[in-house]
Amino acid sequence: MLAFDFLNKDTPTGQTMVLDKGLGLNAVADLIATAGASIDFVKFGWGTAATMDRALIQAKTAKYRAAGIIPYPGGTLLEIANRAGQYTAFLAEAEALGFTGIEVSDGSTEIDDATRAALIQQARAAGFYVITEVGKKNPALDHQLSAEQRLAAIQADLAAGAHYVILEAREAGKNIGIYDASGAIIEDALAAVATIGPAHLIFEAPLKAQQVALILKFGPQVNLGNIAVDEATAVETLRRGLRGDTVGRV
Repeated sequence: MLAFDFLNKDTPTGQTMVLDKGLGLNAVADLIATAGASIDFVKFGWGTAATMDRALIQAKTAKYRAAGIIPYPGGTLLEIANRAGQYTAFLAEAEALGFTGIEVSDGSTEIDDATRAALIQQARAAGFYVITEVGKKNPALDHQLSAEQRLAAIQADLAAGAHYVILEAREAGKNIGIYDASGAIIEDALAAVATIGPAHLIFEAPLKAQQVALILKFGPQVNLGNIAVDEATAVETLRRGLRGDTVGRV
């Protein structure tokens, strides 16, 4: 039972994806103990998993899985594997390491639409939970994507079998995707992509102001990603109306 359980609302909350940039086993255990019940996905950021011993990765993914959390390697690592012609080997290694999710993206490389759909379908066929990401890591390139192009990419990924589609915002959450240079939401950009329905989207929202704005707009059911490990509990309090920014407003 939660502490002060009589003050908690029985309201469903959305999916939360937390960014693991290289936590050790003790840190993983602490994260699960304090916030595991409110975390749905853990992304091993970009290519960080490839810098660690296999046994350590296996131990970490085992802890996440035991807590009911889906661990997955960052999409950049998949892009590198695909460019090297090693996608099948990448999926086999991901499974051996204990990852149960796969992220398909083209934020750092170019992947044509047909290949992207095939990557999604191959990962699904291999038994992975598939999340895709729409957007570019380079802000200059990302700004070239129109709202119509983002929406079409989201629709194509869902049609190919993606469970969720992430809207790129990187770790900083500024000057990319639906955010301006200060990190504020560009309302027209948000409205355009949200026509697909927020239930199918995970909004990368590393900044508190972004988390608050999205929760107030879509409710506690909104899906949020790129949450720092030390902010996972704070995000849950925002969802539950247990922080000043959302008290009485959700």
